[in-house]
Amino acid sequence: MRTTLLAAAAALALAATFASAEARTIRWSAAGDPNTMDPHSQNLGTVTKILNQIYEPLILRTRDLGLEPGLATAWRQLEPTRWRFELRRGVKFHNGNDFNADDVVFSIERALAPTSNYGIFVDTVQSAVKVDDFTVDVVTKIPDPILPNKLASVYIMDREWSEANNVRQPQNTRAREETHTVRNTNGTGPFRLTIREPDVRTVMVRNDQWWGWNVPGNDSNITEIVYRPIASDATRIAALLSGEVDFVMDPPLQDLERLKRAPNITVLEGPEVRTLFFAMDVKRDELLYSSVKGKNPFKDLRVRQALYHAIDIEAIRTRVMRGQAIVTGTLFPPQVNGYAKEWDKRLPFDPARARALLAEAGYPQGFEVTLDCPNNRYINDEQICQAVAAMWTRVGVNTRLNAMPLAQFFPKIQREDTSIYLLGWGVPTLDALYSIQSLLATRDGRPGNGIWNYGNYSNPRMDALVETIKNESDPEKRNAAIAEAMRIYHEDVPHIPLHHQMIPWAMRANITMPHMANNQPYMRWARVN
Repeated sequence: MRTTLLAAAAALALAATFASAEARTIRWSAAGDPNTMDPHSQNLGTVTKILNQIYEPLILRTRDLGLEPGLATAWRQLEPTRWRFELRRGVKFHNGNDFNADDVVFSIERALAPTSNYGIFVDTVQSAVKVDDFTVDVVTKIPDPILPNKLASVYIMDREWSEANNVRQPQNTRAREETHTVRNTNGTGPFRLTIREPDVRTVMVRNDQWWGWNVPGNDSNITEIVYRPIASDATRIAALLSGEVDFVMDPPLQDLERLKRAPNITVLEGPEVRTLFFAMDVKRDELLYSSVKGKNPFKDLRVRQALYHAIDIEAIRTRVMRGQAIVTGTLFPPQVNGYAKEWDKRLPFDPARARALLAEAGYPQGFEVTLDCPNNRYINDEQICQAVAAMWTRVGVNTRLNAMPLAQFFPKIQREDTSIYLLGWGVPTLDALYSIQSLLATRDGRPGNGIWNYGNYSNPRMDALVETIKNESDPEKRNAAIAEAMRIYHEDVPHIPLHHQMIPWAMRANITMPHMANNQPYMRWARVN
């Protein structure tokens, strides 16, 4: 009996050792936390970095940001306004429900809803039509040459689960709505959500039933992901160095050299497809947060130009960003289709010219304004705003900085409760239309138009160009329209561009994962060695 018990104990110990050896947890941290788990509510990088592990689109991104089959195995354009998608068979949602065409139709319709922030990806869609259980036609209102690029960002939900949990519509974050999808998910992806404690931790475990584990290249050995937001830079880096966390997405620039010298730490660096800029309220007759009463100084081109001339961009690049930025005068970086170096030029740093323009505009003594800025979204975001606020103040625009966590910042600007603000803009479609339509089109209520244009810039010529770029299939004519839009952007100064962001990632040396230009870690490719 004693021998049997000893043998059983040894077997249990061996099994426990084997299980421990097989279990691979990656502990991941960044400054900010997602404000929702709803896959069609908030088109924000802080949200998608988690949802990319849980939900899937019809078309996936490759390691070089190309396109490859996802929940659709094939797609083709049957007619100028009709695309057909052949769906993957045998896929199950995390709750065990079968994936089929009904879920695709439901998800595209949900992304079109007024409370969705994903309308930019389905703006040309007239309808999604079920052909059979594993075939869907997407009918567009106009020919859309980049529809596959757009649908690579639209997550597919389970219709049955959504209806059972009363989430047919995306969460309305402006109204501070609380729905089942704020803290719960049901995707088809490689990991499934098990714990969601906002601002504390998000835990995901490996979905062993994921269809993609059979695809070469999806070689992750991770069994659990624990995401912890740590707002303090010092605390976050201390956790990495001590081994408390394994991967930090946003190491502070001032710590990079120390991290590069640290044993057992790897730093990956590269350019991100993201541009930082300031946007201004150019619509209201009187600004909400300004000393000027009865008028809006930002309606005057000369004032916008003055703020632009007042920025010492090299000081920001070298001192604030420590060289980890690519200075720009345009809206998107060279990786994006439609980029033209001709329009990537800035107004020069010229404080004297800034003061003269303010005087010409009727503000010889300047004025006061409040600048809204996130303090945990972009690299050194608050420091950028502090530096620029000082530069503007020196030319006479006394700038009060209102810095806040992203959980407060995004709802504030989405309510248009702002006069001037800092924003960073990525381009998941890798096409200029995404930026031009989202940020420069008039907010006319149509899907995608001006969805992040909270300064309410409006120019009829720009709107006409958006329609041309949406519709034009000839690459030469389409790029000519993009160039024209960038010429107007340069002349109208609806924004003050700063730089394309460089992104360092820091991780324990036993972690391997590809560094992505969209700043999205894909844990299906990550390994703990």
